[in-house]
Amino acid sequence: MITGGGTSGHINPALAIADLLTEDAEENGDVCKIIFTGRKIGLEGELVPKAGYEFRDVEALPMPYKPSPKALKALSANNRGKKQCSKLIEEFKPDCVISTGGYVSAPLIMAAKKAKIPVMIHEANAFPGRANKLFAKGSALVMTGFPNQESIFSRAKKVVYTGNPVRSNMFGRTKEDSREKLGIAPDCKLVFVMGGSLGSATLTNFVFDNAKKDRFKDIHFVISVGKHNSVEITDEVRNIPNLEIKEYIDRPDLYMSAADCSILRAGAVTCAEITATGACAIMVPYPYAAHDHQTYNANSLAQKGAGIVVSDNDVKEGKLEDVLIGLINDPSRQEDIRKASSALAIKDTGRRITDAIKGALGINQ
Repeated sequence: MITGGGTSGHINPALAIADLLTEDAEENGDVCKIIFTGRKIGLEGELVPKAGYEFRDVEALPMPYKPSPKALKALSANNRGKKQCSKLIEEFKPDCVISTGGYVSAPLIMAAKKAKIPVMIHEANAFPGRANKLFAKGSALVMTGFPNQESIFSRAKKVVYTGNPVRSNMFGRTKEDSREKLGIAPDCKLVFVMGGSLGSATLTNFVFDNAKKDRFKDIHFVISVGKHNSVEITDEVRNIPNLEIKEYIDRPDLYMSAADCSILRAGAVTCAEITATGACAIMVPYPYAAHDHQTYNANSLAQKGAGIVVSDNDVKEGKLEDVLIGLINDPSRQEDIRKASSALAIKDTGRRITDAIKGALGINQ
């Protein structure tokens, strides 16, 4: 049984793990049965069934950070959810429960611990979330997306650095090959901008305001504005000759590897994609992420030379302009960042995850 939800940062790793376990079982002539739990009204209620997995809706509410009447409501809802999960565990008889975090995971983990079912956790971020930190105690396994988290999860029985799962076709890309696939000239100065699946008003405004300026006229911008873009796209913006606007890009890896520079948020999966593609990235962490975890993610790469960090506030104050121009005009620095980024890529994340799970269950590999 797998749980995790609320945001795509919890759901996508959960789905990736489900796919990995399914594929590994098939390769070995076995069958891996999986059901997910979460909130039907949450994003997981849409994405999990769409991916072809069985989904069960259970009650759950987030626990407030400070004492308030909401705490009682959350406790009641989570207790009801725990009872629902206990019944599901009785019916399904899982070998283990895997959580990728988020408040929706609490009922299933509590029920699993009561039933003495092994609990395994995957923490995607450099700064762990509340649920994962809380439930790590006594867990059979904690898998981490970033290195050096053993001390944070010292109460777990085992901690393994697996990295964050990304699609295998993201590895081994070259700038030249990706440009050829996208039909982009080798001498084009290309900047790719993406603010996540929902877009980013800060990054979109930066591009719309600056692409038309003389100092950027020789740079071709490609921006993925997201399906719920909150910035108006006027006719004037659409007619900027060096600007290409897309609602959604299914293969961001092609653009990330083809670009001289990519300007991106710093979610855990995005950071894994940066290293997988060897991108030269300027990371602008989303300032309202829980515990500012995107800044931790970005800094973990930047400290090793694998990117540049610019705060959301600094972008709004115009400080990204000079950083971008400086990087675009310095091919040597771009190459240094690419090499440092590629060096951090974990190419066998899928195998690490399946081996860790099977190892914790005592399954011969």
